[in-house]
Amino acid sequence: MEAERRRWSYGRFLEEVLSRELALRAEKREGMLLRLARFPQIKTLEGIGLSNLPDLDPKVLAELGELGFLKRKENVLVQGPPGIGKTHLALALGLKAVKGGFKTYFTTLEEIIKRLSRTSASPKTMRVYTGCALLIIDEVGYLPMGPAEAHLFFQVISARYEKGSVIITAGKGVGEWGDYLSDSTLAAALLDRFLHHCHVLNLKGDSYRLKDKRGSRKTERG
Repeated sequence: MEAERRRWSYGRFLEEVLSRELALRAEKREGMLLRLARFPQIKTLEGIGLSNLPDLDPKVLAELGELGFLKRKENVLVQGPPGIGKTHLALALGLKAVKGGFKTYFTTLEEIIKRLSRTSASPKTMRVYTGCALLIIDEVGYLPMGPAEAHLFFQVISARYEKGSVIITAGKGVGEWGDYLSDSTLAAALLDRFLHHCHVLNLKGDSYRLKDKRGSRKTERG
């Protein structure tokens, strides 16, 4: 037995048992939070190619990774062109949140609209989007939005205002949201709530997917 081999005292033995029990519980909780988060992929902050994103300040990224924004119930907006790594960044922060013990939920705006429309935005469905510390909404700016869909989006953001953090990845700048949501007044009200306590990351650079495609073509030609 390890305790006998190492000649632990009874107190040291109990301390070790308790430590291992707590570690096991933490591991189980992390696994549960990871399943509940519904991440389509596991991404890390270390895996972000900063050389492709010259405008992304590593210090800002490191600060967000410390999760202070979650504790303060602040939001994060990640905007930029397609294929640049917006979803990767959101997923990486989501993974940090899970490892930090925060209940996290990943979804797309299209999924939110479909689900709320199907259930008439019932309280039970709304709790899916309000019952977590961090809600990640991916792919904002791609789904055509009418007034009804825009209002559902507004309901989610309004319900979480100063109660929990939201990370949004967007393919459109906030100046375009009035046209995108088909209602400039609603867009202004939504952005007023979302941007009140928000870290805005404007990503610029080349698409990873286009780079990979060009690279594969060069390999075929070579």
